Amino acid sequence: MLSTLLQQVGRYKWASILTPVWTATEVVLDVLIPYITASLIDKGLMAGNIQEVYRYGALMLLMAFLSLAFGILAGRSSAQASTGFAANLRRAMYRNIQTFSFADIDRFSTSGLVTRMTSDVTSLQNAFGQILRVSVRAPFRLILSIFMCLMIDARLSLIFIVAMIILSTSLYNIISRVARLFKQVFRQYDALNESVQENVAAIRVVKAFVREGHETTKFNKAAESLYNLYVRAESLMALNHPVMNMVVYGCIIALSWYGAHFIVGGSLTTGELTSLFTYVMSILQSLMMLSMIFVMLTQSAASAERVAEVIEAKASITNPEYPVMEVTDGSIEFRGVRFDYTATPAPYTQPAPKPAAAPAAALLSPAPPKHKRSALFNISFAIRPGETIGVIGGTGSGKSSLVSLINRLYDVSEGSIIVGGHDVRDYDLVALRDAVAVVLQQNTLFSGTILDNLRWGRADATLEECREACRTAAADEFIEQMPDAYESRIEQGGTNLSGGQRQRLCIARALLKRPRILILDDSTSACDTATDAAIRRGLHTALPGTTKLIIAQRILSVRDCDRILVLENGQLSGFDTHERLLTTNAVYREIHDIQSANAGDFDTKGGEA
Repeated sequence: MLSTLLQQVGRYKWASILTPVWTATEVVLDVLIPYITASLIDKGLMAGNIQEVYRYGALMLLMAFLSLAFGILAGRSSAQASTGFAANLRRAMYRNIQTFSFADIDRFSTSGLVTRMTSDVTSLQNAFGQILRVSVRAPFRLILSIFMCLMIDARLSLIFIVAMIILSTSLYNIISRVARLFKQVFRQYDALNESVQENVAAIRVVKAFVREGHETTKFNKAAESLYNLYVRAESLMALNHPVMNMVVYGCIIALSWYGAHFIVGGSLTTGELTSLFTYVMSILQSLMMLSMIFVMLTQSAASAERVAEVIEAKASITNPEYPVMEVTDGSIEFRGVRFDYTATPAPYTQPAPKPAAAPAAALLSPAPPKHKRSALFNISFAIRPGETIGVIGGTGSGKSSLVSLINRLYDVSEGSIIVGGHDVRDYDLVALRDAVAVVLQQNTLFSGTILDNLRWGRADATLEECREACRTAAADEFIEQMPDAYESRIEQGGTNLSGGQRQRLCIARALLKRPRILILDDSTSACDTATDAAIRRGLHTALPGTTKLIIAQRILSVRDCDRILVLENGQLSGFDTHERLLTTNAVYREIHDIQSANAGDFDTKGGEA
């Protein structure tokens, strides 16, 4: 973990090295000033020698000025090193997150990743800056101060040693208890952020169902838990000061008592006693600074583990050693595929030899499920390049899971998926995903213009190509009615557009990729029937040679497809044309009869997973 974090210092290495150097020099000067003060008192003031007062006074001013200069240099380099370190940590985390599969994101959770990139990195930034300065200043100053005390009077130095033992023991007990609490604090931060993120993202639903009170209660519960943990931790940390004051006052009393006796006895001068008072404060302050460092390190240790975990995390889906760099066609074949969201992806060696063509009944009759928790079980079918395939089934039947495997958003738990003649795990990830355009159920648009969003599909697309894609997706009409047409501004998440408008823009964006495979995952659910029909007509002629998979709840949206794939409870129930399925497949016939009678979508008990 430590080596992972230190690697992120990067080009701020010299600033990180110079900070302790400047700090150490500053401390040496600070520690010498009380020693010079003793000489000024004994040789100048007590002896009535004004020249010595001027000489030692000038030397003290020079040393104070140099100490200030080195302190400024230390502060500047510390700021450069700590902020640069934090910036590099965020870059490293963000870069690695971009390689994560959907399963990896699920493992960390979105709110957890946000907390790690913000609160946890800020904690490490502060700790790194303190380590560079205070962790050098405190022990160095402590050692030098003790050395100077021993030089002045070894007998009185025993007072400091006793005080150090008492203070160190007390601080250790406090810090060890605080450490456990701060680990719980950062876990609670995740819960708090999750509550905020979920509420803000779904604020329209919250208001529509008048659930503000419920959401407020849920947030207050998370905030209250965080408050209680922090109060307990801060209450323990607050004990540092009274313990410190008790030890300091005890030292001052003991030093005054024994020092006065030594001065009367002539074995100690007034200047030396004055210096000892300064050094005792310096020693105890150094101990207090060390205790605060330990507390900060304790706080940041939990953050360090969480940040390093993200940076060190290996993506569960990676490129093979010798990847295939081109998807030659849009053929798709599933061979005995099983998929669990919670299972480890199946180890992959080489694709099995392509089996001889099996009768349709053999492919469409899966064995009884042995894995009842599988999202998909024993899925086998083949799609020819350029076919338009409908996918239909009840809620939870595995439609979205099935298409998420084609471009390796997830990996299969068993079996294999062949695209363009190669197992998807043989492909370079960029090449595969660039050849498969997906319009997911959750439509995501980014802040910027409509044209900016469309060019996510292809950065070099011309305005005319964007217009053509929008005409195919039935989006051109509403775009032309907007004040600035294709230069109209889209707010973050597309909140200034309707659900159907967002869907049509996402379809147009996918068409601009000119993919080998186009997947529409219930992507017209927010469109009216007429718009849905217009999109289907456009897709019929658009991108000839591209394989199209259209997931829908309505049979009307898929009945004209070349073939229709029917899913039930994560298994393949049927795969044929609309007409044949009506006579051969009971599940499809039930969907058809219900929708024909009610003109509604299929989502009844018979079709639920």
